[in-house]
Amino acid sequence: MAEFFFLFIAGLIVLILGADWLVRGASRLAAAFGVPPLAIGLTIVAIGTASPEIAVSMRAALNGQGDLTLGNVLGSNIFNILFILGITALVAPIVIAEQLIRKDAPIMLGVSLLAFALAFDGNIGAWDGFVLLVLLVVYTVFALRQSRGESKAIQNEYAEEFAQKEPTTAKNIAVNIFYIIAGLGLLVFGSNWLVDSAVVIAKSLGVSELIIGLTIVAVGTSLPEAATSVIAALKKESDIAVGNAVGSNIFNLLGVLGAGAVFAPDGISVTTRVLSFDFVVMVFVALVTLPIFYIDNRVSRVEGRLLLAYYALYLSHVVLDASRSSLVPAFNLFLLVFAPVMFVALVVVAVRSAKRRTG
Repeated sequence: MAEFFFLFIAGLIVLILGADWLVRGASRLAAAFGVPPLAIGLTIVAIGTASPEIAVSMRAALNGQGDLTLGNVLGSNIFNILFILGITALVAPIVIAEQLIRKDAPIMLGVSLLAFALAFDGNIGAWDGFVLLVLLVVYTVFALRQSRGESKAIQNEYAEEFAQKEPTTAKNIAVNIFYIIAGLGLLVFGSNWLVDSAVVIAKSLGVSELIIGLTIVAVGTSLPEAATSVIAALKKESDIAVGNAVGSNIFNLLGVLGAGAVFAPDGISVTTRVLSFDFVVMVFVALVTLPIFYIDNRVSRVEGRLLLAYYALYLSHVVLDASRSSLVPAFNLFLLVFAPVMFVALVVVAVRSAKRRTG
């Protein structure tokens, strides 16, 4: 069993390294050919940081392991908002200054509700996946068009992070192409190792592939987004920090889940348990961003602690459910009560913070 845990860690490291090389090569190559830094941040970097989820979900879908694909997507989306935004806010309170982010929050909620509706019949099939992929193209075009109207300050923020910082020579172009190809290769190898070992670990622990996908696979494949957001927060690049988490969630549902549904032999089956809990949590997580972004235009440390507290409770539920604990019904009731209380608390905190800043 130890060798499979080692293979899982090795696969995760290779995935993260592959994502880093892919982002580095693609962003520098795009900048060398004159692609604006804001467009690079919204497309290439967003897709690159989500590439571990893409690789793992595609590998699992092709193997007919739809539970692992679904768990990876739902778990990553829950992790991105509750943990990444929560921990990022603790590092440095995040100011939401970019209008695009405020538009992306309702889009994320809408896409979450759409995915929930498509899954309501118990299966996300090929046609459902095709609809999601078409919407991904529409969203990407929308994001790029909206980026043209961003303020100079926002464009400078992205330019500082993603602009070309080296001479455009044949040698540098060749090096960046190498990074892209090598990064893609590492993603393939890493996803194979991670998926194969995750399935064995799930069987040995007596838990479902869904639980493994919701927890260690989701957290592991989301590490590039976590690193990007925390580093951006430390640099006071709040738009990149928040945009990375929200944009990744939209891409996970439209791109990762969409592609997984198209390539899975029989689509992705969705159990009643997932529909009644994990999907609902994901939709709720998208919902809680609205009072934060719209009322206060910032994610404060208090709000960050609330997000982290809810993620800790969610993980506790997953562990109790996996162990078939008798506490699960009581814990479900507690979460059912805690969710609206948390939402109201976020609204109150946001309103008070906004009044203090304007008063």
